[in-house]
Amino acid sequence: MKQLNNVILTAAVALSAVAFAPAYAQHDLHAQHAQHGEHAAAPAELTDGEIKKVDKEGGKLTIKHGELKNLNMAAMTMVFRVQDAAMLDKVKAGDKVRFTADKVNGTTTVTHIELAN
Repeated sequence: MKQLNNVILTAAVALSAVAFAPAYAQHDLHAQHAQHGEHAAAPAELTDGEIKKVDKEGGKLTIKHGELKNLNMAAMTMVFRVQDAAMLDKVKAGDKVRFTADKVNGTTTVTHIELAN
């Protein structure tokens, strides 16, 4: 009886490996594509804003902005951290910009910024 239980257990483990292998392989394939940028997530919608202050020492921008839909945030003026300090050199107070922001480590952070036309 014990030997029969071992055979059944071994068969169940083997069958579960076969059943889940295609799903795991497909997940792994998607991960490989994402690493190469082939299926990267779509960026958040760009929001219009105006730079009010650039704080290079603090790594922050004060932006008067429109609604940030991805953050469920109404239009307002607020201080943001920047994901990349190089962003601070691209803008100055008074510039009209288009940007994206997201929560990064719990802090609302500008993840992309460009001058508006």
